[in-house]
Amino acid sequence: MAITAKMVKELRDSTGAGMMDAKKALTETDGDMEAAVDWLRTKGLAKAAKKSGRTAAEGLVALAVEGGKGVAVEVNSETDFVAKNADFQEMVKGIAAAALSAADVEALAAADMGGKSVADTITDKIATIGENMSLRRMASVEGDVVASYVHNAAAAGLGQIGVLVALKGGDEAFGKQVAMHIAAANPLALGEADLDPAAVEKERQVQIDIAKESGKPDAVIEKMIVGRMKKYIAESTLLGQAFVVNPDLTVEKAAAEAGAEVLGFVRLEVGEGIEKKEEDFAAEVAAAVKGS
Repeated sequence: MAITAKMVKELRDSTGAGMMDAKKALTETDGDMEAAVDWLRTKGLAKAAKKSGRTAAEGLVALAVEGGKGVAVEVNSETDFVAKNADFQEMVKGIAAAALSAADVEALAAADMGGKSVADTITDKIATIGENMSLRRMASVEGDVVASYVHNAAAAGLGQIGVLVALKGGDEAFGKQVAMHIAAANPLALGEADLDPAAVEKERQVQIDIAKESGKPDAVIEKMIVGRMKKYIAESTLLGQAFVVNPDLTVEKAAAEAGAEVLGFVRLEVGEGIEKKEEDFAAEVAAAVKGS
């Protein structure tokens, strides 16, 4: 039976097994999905498979910069204890290095890392460490100067928040100041043109509703909305925000004074947007004792 990419993906999604392991399992079992799951279990890959459904919302962000390119990757684990594990940290560093040559997260998952794909390397680490892990996302920037900053660093280039800033002109010292600003201020976009139109429109509607509650004339309301939207855009965009180093200047004006233009940025925060499951360990232990 011909083994398709869709079949391999389905088996990987259901078991958490690596790409090559999933393909081999399907080949050995002539495409029988259930038999392939059993094959993976007999080969010692059941550890990873059993853990694939558990929420991985902790972990690390890693940064790598080479020449005029910088990449940031987020690799998740179930607990912050694993983020402190030296083997896990070394793996995440290696993934960031591999990301310098990858176009996107899918290409990164398939990229070579010491003779294995990144995806298979993670699967092996799941079985070794005993927690679910996942390569969640990557992003990159390019410029004359690429500066980086890691907040709550666990090791060099690894931490809870990773920021990259690409500049045209300027220097790394100024770039790092901007990166630190981004870590703290968390802008939604570089400039007004980069904001999500849907988010802008949603904010506009909210401001219209608020203004109408004031009972003021329409002409006054219109002016109120214009002013409030101008403030929203300034506070939401990196270039419009007051620079933390000198609040009298916007980031855009500070960059101009430094002889630089901010071309783009990346800010990744571990677990951002992931709904974390609240664990009650006391209840789990009590249930285990009761059931024993």
